[in-house]
Amino acid sequence: MKRVIVGLSGGVDSAVAAFLLKREGYDVVGVTLRTWTGADGNESRCCEIDDARETARSIGIPYHVFNCVSAFEDKVVKPFVDDYLHGMTPNPCVVCNREIKWERLLYHAKVLGADLVATGHYACVVRLENGRYTVRKASHAEKDQTYMLYRLTQEQLARTLMPLGDYSKADVRETAREAGISVAEKPDSQEICFVADGDYADFIREHENGAVPGEGDFVDEAGRVLGRHRGVIHYTVGQRKGLGVAFGRPMYIKEIRADRNEIVLAGFEETYAKAVVCRDMNFMSIPEPETGEAVRCLAKVRYRHSGCGAALENLGGGSFRADFDAPVRFAAPGQSAVFYDEDGRLMCGGVISEVIFS
Repeated sequence: MKRVIVGLSGGVDSAVAAFLLKREGYDVVGVTLRTWTGADGNESRCCEIDDARETARSIGIPYHVFNCVSAFEDKVVKPFVDDYLHGMTPNPCVVCNREIKWERLLYHAKVLGADLVATGHYACVVRLENGRYTVRKASHAEKDQTYMLYRLTQEQLARTLMPLGDYSKADVRETAREAGISVAEKPDSQEICFVADGDYADFIREHENGAVPGEGDFVDEAGRVLGRHRGVIHYTVGQRKGLGVAFGRPMYIKEIRADRNEIVLAGFEETYAKAVVCRDMNFMSIPEPETGEAVRCLAKVRYRHSGCGAALENLGGGSFRADFDAPVRFAAPGQSAVFYDEDGRLMCGGVISEVIFS
């Protein structure tokens, strides 16, 4: 039997992933990576150890907890705070997957004599005819999590199993009920795991000891002052509610200029972008194109974006430009842009560094 290390978060998805692999005949070992403990002593939703331990007991597998708090703080939390202070919209889960979850799971797999690691993500690991590994979109689009996995390396993917790729959430919960897994009805977390109450501004103030930008101006695209904002950490691109300023029509945050402590507001139609420029690209199903070469793809500029046809060109110097077939709304610097082929296989992804509106 091949030994596999399954990352148990304490939720139903990872629990069912472990159950399915054991049922298939793998020698399964459950592992929880302790990444975060809040000031109130509560653990993050990604490392609820009591629930994970009970899951391992009910399935009948060995279980271990490993501490990753310091690495998580350095590689995930600090960059998250810094990005918000600079007016960007970060994806901490993307960073965590590569730099913490997979790196540490594979390390502990080696220590525990395991061949593979597995998670409860809704995605499918595939190896293509060109020899490269990638992830394919889950069979049930509403749960697909490939957007969050684009930074995984070829070496990480080669040793990864994702058994839930063809399951719906209803299937997973029914499997958990039939297996007698105690977290079968546990609700999904909707927030970033280390900001349990969803109040990013309070979290950032606590981690910067209150040294955050104060009030500034709301401005229109011509630079005319429209009102006052509470500080850039309170806002994200695309936001309409909670601005604290009334207008004769709906207004949306189009841009956050942290260097000037300004937030640009515009009407809905003015928030559409024709292109984005990306950095820190990671290539999965294809090797990096030559400078000046463009490839066709389906682009997603946020997790809930349904996708849009695009041409992705290598500009050289580590920059890539995606020109959309139709304008895309609410693209934001710091957010991830992820690119797929026509079969739903992840080609590559990167961080949006510039949004081009016209």
